[in-house]
Amino acid sequence: MSLLPYAFARPILFNMDPEKAHELTMDLLARGQRTPLQWAWCHQTVNDPVRLAGLNFPNRVGMAAGLDKNARVIDGLAAMGFGFVEVGTVTPKAQPGNPKPRMFRLPAAHALINRLGFNNEGLDAFIRNVKLSQTRAQGKPMLLGLNIGKNAATPIEDATSDYLICLEGVYPHADYVTVNISSPNTKNLRALQSDEALDALLSAVAEHRETLARAHGRRVPIFVKIAPDLDEAQVRLIAATLQRHGMDGVIATNTTIGRDAVKGLPHADETGGLSGAPVLEASNRVIQQLRADLGSSYPIIGVGGILSAADAVSKIRAGADVVQIYTGLIYKGPELVGQAAQAIKGMQR
Repeated sequence: MSLLPYAFARPILFNMDPEKAHELTMDLLARGQRTPLQWAWCHQTVNDPVRLAGLNFPNRVGMAAGLDKNARVIDGLAAMGFGFVEVGTVTPKAQPGNPKPRMFRLPAAHALINRLGFNNEGLDAFIRNVKLSQTRAQGKPMLLGLNIGKNAATPIEDATSDYLICLEGVYPHADYVTVNISSPNTKNLRALQSDEALDALLSAVAEHRETLARAHGRRVPIFVKIAPDLDEAQVRLIAATLQRHGMDGVIATNTTIGRDAVKGLPHADETGGLSGAPVLEASNRVIQQLRADLGSSYPIIGVGGILSAADAVSKIRAGADVVQIYTGLIYKGPELVGQAAQAIKGMQR
């Protein structure tokens, strides 16, 4: 059980610039993980195992990619009670991301807008940090997802090469790999969700995965992360393409470029991806259609707008098998992890 209720820390963090608060939090987690300081935020892991894509998830609540882009605090996040933690997005080369300011809070809507742009220290540093994590080395059952993307400077027609470089680098260290084609903050990235581009990318990823599986003696599941800003025809096309190329699951969804739910609020007109409570409905809509298109057994990770245990349950009811949180952690704190996991465990199925 945490020794420091998040209610005490949140006002301090919310009085800071959002990105500075993020950096401070990451530094504190990095310094405190694997030390007695970890008791300030640790929570017991709810036991609610589920098998998905050939993996044994200890419970159905995970940490979404984006918080820990450089895989610095895997052990610190594991202590919060997550059944799985996803880190990244990592790109082959280090890059600074977009100019600051690039993170904005919308507290009245329990939301964030970010246009960070895959700022990260690059693949080599990422893998070094993953290797430093002790959670899985100590035999704990938490799963680790590694999220990959393309460099901003790489032309979109050459994007596949970036994904294959990252896939090869992270493959030996991942329980699953996520192909991120849905961030709105890298120019033209979402174009990879279109018919021909997605087909070409996933064909190359699938082929390279088979080569890596033979080389490493293990077949690592691959998930694809998609946007909430898709119509029915686009979702149906993506679902068919995922199945055609043997992708093991889908993560629905990333942030939205829509602003209808936050019109008139301070910062609502900032460019970037909107996350938090306003994304819940759109994300659930995509999950519902994916479940209808993909059938009952295809793995779906639901993410977007989970600010309460009830929100997490709504994702499962929409068709997700497991869920992830990010913005909810910022607004509600680590307590949300256990609350969501316990509520899902208690569902009548």
